[in-house]
Amino acid sequence: MKNFLPYQVSGLNALLLILIGSYGYLQSSTPSPTALIPVGFGIILLAMNKGVKAENKIIAHIAVTATLLILIGLIMPLKSAIAKGNMGAIFRVSIMVITTILAIISFVQSFIKARKEREN
Repeated sequence: MKNFLPYQVSGLNALLLILIGSYGYLQSSTPSPTALIPVGFGIILLAMNKGVKAENKIIAHIAVTATLLILIGLIMPLKSAIAKGNMGAIFRVSIMVITTILAIISFVQSFIKARKEREN
């Protein structure tokens, strides 16, 4: 994780939320509009990525908050997919959860690094 910058990890997470969320919605025989929530968050995160790259603190904090919200929002779909034994959905949602966790870790590491640099 140390070789990747937050905007890179967040950008990858945003793209995967958009692509995997769209695929999950489109391939479903009974699509629900709530399946598009990760897509919406992915679009928002992607729109903020330039500000994250520029190390804009406000945008970075908004992006990490949105990332945390989508992580919380992915818990129920993952539980539901596991309960139904839907291996495709388990795989898709798990990928989104993993990349979202990695994005949060990357943000937190960068915040800690920035704080240490300010203190020195």
